[in-house]
Amino acid sequence: MQSLRLYRPQLLSVLRIITGLLILEHGTGKYLTFPMGPMNHASPLTPSGAAGLIELVGGILITLGLLTRLAAFILSGTMAVAYFYAHAPRGFYPILNQGELAVLYCFVFLYLAAAGAGPWSLDRLLRRETD
Repeated sequence: MQSLRLYRPQLLSVLRIITGLLILEHGTGKYLTFPMGPMNHASPLTPSGAAGLIELVGGILITLGLLTRLAAFILSGTMAVAYFYAHAPRGFYPILNQGELAVLYCFVFLYLAAAGAGPWSLDRLLRRETD
């Protein structure tokens, strides 16, 4: 797959944008009741509600590629806490405790914190990052 190597920077941006939009859904569901689901009407005073604020703000920042490394690092930690708080007590295996999404988000955000936003980002536009 040598031909895909040429598109590595652009695919980093695509990974960031799609992941940002997906995590944004968690925040909008909790605070904007869209899409409708079991986590609507979260209170910021609960752990789930606090995570929802981070998902909402972080999702916007990640999608736009603004302050990407910081937002991704915070989101990575939030997903680790979510896993150990909500999923791990239900069992050891993520597939059985429904925690595989939290684990995957945690490591994708950790990668984005290290790799940066990619070429299609406000970080690149505003700071002229070359990473």
